[in-house]
Amino acid sequence: MHEMGIMEGVLDSALKSAQQAHALRIRKITLSIGDMTECIDDALQFSFEILSENTLAQGATLVLNKVSPRSVCLDCRKEFDHDRFHRQCPYCQSYSTDLIAGRELSIDSIEVDLPDDNKGVSEGNVASDGGGTKTANGESDS
Repeated sequence: MHEMGIMEGVLDSALKSAQQAHALRIRKITLSIGDMTECIDDALQFSFEILSENTLAQGATLVLNKVSPRSVCLDCRKEFDHDRFHRQCPYCQSYSTDLIAGRELSIDSIEVDLPDDNKGVSEGNVASDGGGTKTANGESDS
């Protein structure tokens, strides 16, 4: 089950970002995941629940945004959507195609509770661009 390894990496990144932002807890993690990764949503959810136990992400919501496959024809240069198994160009019938979407896996957002200067809690987003740059911004709940 490769979903466990994938979710371990996602959770590690989310926890590092949350800790750098001094978050009290993670509320929600939103991922974009391509159909071509062949990940099973239920297995990702199960892995997330198991791996997040006793962490800042325990009880958080995991949102999965599915990305459909999209290719470009290397002969006629037209882009087209398709399913996982049929990548033949619908315009010129060529099998010479290149997948341009549907294989990605990215953390779109991490929603956290941040400590407020007034001893309350603020809600904020911690973003990771995958290249190590992390940002945090918060909006007060009160």
